[in-house]
Amino acid sequence: MPEIIDLSMPVHMWMERYPGTPQPVIQMIETTYESARRIGTDKMGFPELFAHSVCIFSEHCGTHIDARSHGGMNDSWSEDIPLDKCYGPGLRLDMRGKKPGEAIEINDLEDALAKENYAIRGGEIVFLWTGAAAYNDEPRYLTDHPGMVGESAEWLIDQGVCVMGIDAPGFDLPIKEMLERKDPWPCHRLFQTREYWHIENLCNLDAIPAAHGFTASVLPLHWQGATGTHIRAVAIVDG
Repeated sequence: MPEIIDLSMPVHMWMERYPGTPQPVIQMIETTYESARRIGTDKMGFPELFAHSVCIFSEHCGTHIDARSHGGMNDSWSEDIPLDKCYGPGLRLDMRGKKPGEAIEINDLEDALAKENYAIRGGEIVFLWTGAAAYNDEPRYLTDHPGMVGESAEWLIDQGVCVMGIDAPGFDLPIKEMLERKDPWPCHRLFQTREYWHIENLCNLDAIPAAHGFTASVLPLHWQGATGTHIRAVAIVDG
C-alpha cells in the first residue's frame, strides 16, 4: 500500500499567520443537543442530532496555493487553478543551507539538483525545503526563512515547472529583506506575466524519504472568485 505523508499545516485560532491576514475563527454554533431541541426530536426520545461550526479564515493562512489574481492577474482566480497541474511527480529541493533572509538563487537550485543527480523533465511539482516549518508555531517563523526571487522562479518555470511551493510563510523573501532590496514580492508580481502557481506554508518535507520518486497532490478547493485556496498537500510514496 502507498504511504501518504501529510504536508499540510494545521489551521487553528492561534497559528502563526502572514501579516495582514486575519486570525482564524473556528466556533461551534450549534451543539447536538441544541439542534435536537430546535427541531423537536428531543421530545421524541432523540436528545442529540448534529453539531456544526462556523469557520472564518483567509485563503492565505495555513497551507494554500495562490491564484494568479493574488498578484494582479485579475482574470485568473482560484477556480482557474488547473487540477492537472496539481497532481504529479514530486521533487524536493534541499535549501536548508540558506540562512534566514537569504535569497534562493538559480545556482542554489542547480546545486540541489546536482546533489540529487536529477534533471527536471517538466511537469514536476517542486517543494523547496528550507527547514523553517520546524518552528512554524513560533513568531520567528514569519521572519527567519530564506525565500525565492523572481529570476529563480522564472528559471523553474522555464524548465517546465508550473507549480512550486515552500515550507515558509511566504514564497518570496521575508518582508524586511524584500524592502531592503527594493524588490517587493517579485514572485507574486510574476503572476502577471508567467503562468505558474506557488504554495506557501508546507510542512513535514523532512518526512519524504527521497527527493524524488514520489507523487505530489496539492489539489485546490473548488472556491470561486478567491485569490487562493487551502489545499491538503500530501506526498504519496509507493510501498
